[in-house]
Amino acid sequence: MIRGLYTASSGMRAQEHRLDAISNNLANVDLNGYKRDTSVHKAFPELLIRRFDDDGMFRFPMGSVDTAPTVGRLGTGVEYNESFTVFEQGSLKPTENTFDLALEDGGFFTVDTPQGVRYTRNGSFWLGKEQILETKDGFPVMGENGLIRITQDHVTIDKLGRVWQQETIESDPELVDTIKVVGFARDRFLQKQGSSFWSENEHSGPATDLAGLDRPGVIQGFLEGSNVNPVTEMVNMIEVNRAYEANQKVIGTHDSLLNRLINQAAKY
Repeated sequence: MIRGLYTASSGMRAQEHRLDAISNNLANVDLNGYKRDTSVHKAFPELLIRRFDDDGMFRFPMGSVDTAPTVGRLGTGVEYNESFTVFEQGSLKPTENTFDLALEDGGFFTVDTPQGVRYTRNGSFWLGKEQILETKDGFPVMGENGLIRITQDHVTIDKLGRVWQQETIESDPELVDTIKVVGFARDRFLQKQGSSFWSENEHSGPATDLAGLDRPGVIQGFLEGSNVNPVTEMVNMIEVNRAYEANQKVIGTHDSLLNRLINQAAKY
């Protein structure tokens, strides 16, 4: 009976972790480049129930027959395993803004922040006061040769990420730099830093420049929306709430049975 209390409580804790991930997804449903989180759980080791003083043999006067001394397995609850990010492509939204960029496939833009180099899928950029391509928070977007400084009025960014500028539409285009796009061997282990930023760690592996067929296309005048489906997340939230309430009822039932066992059955 006590085991049932711990089993139900472990189920409630598991649903709390799921609810945290779902709530974060819904809060960032309109954030450009956001990737949804999912919570993963695993079962505690099961107990093998076996009859005592049973060697698996039933004997009778004419002989014997094999029996199964094992009664079966007993589950002991569930535990939180990990939360990880699902890097599915989000929908592309046209903006017609010169400095709004989206990546067609995998990969990340590289941004220089005071905390170090960070990576993002949010391509909502603009020109800062020093004519440097920056995020809306004022962090420089890195090119393959460093900062991307644009000094002319007419700017074109092609699918390869090359930044071209022209003084006038009739003048010859000048190559400024190529936007740096990187990838990771195990991007699911990237650590979220807020504001659509990720940082690398020992599990994700170091950032590597993407080139050739591995390099995603860069689309000018578009932004990648989040890959969160609000309808799916709301359904998941309802499922979590019902599972949590079911475990609450289990705990209430066990508490009532323990009360009857201690206060009533013990009297006889």
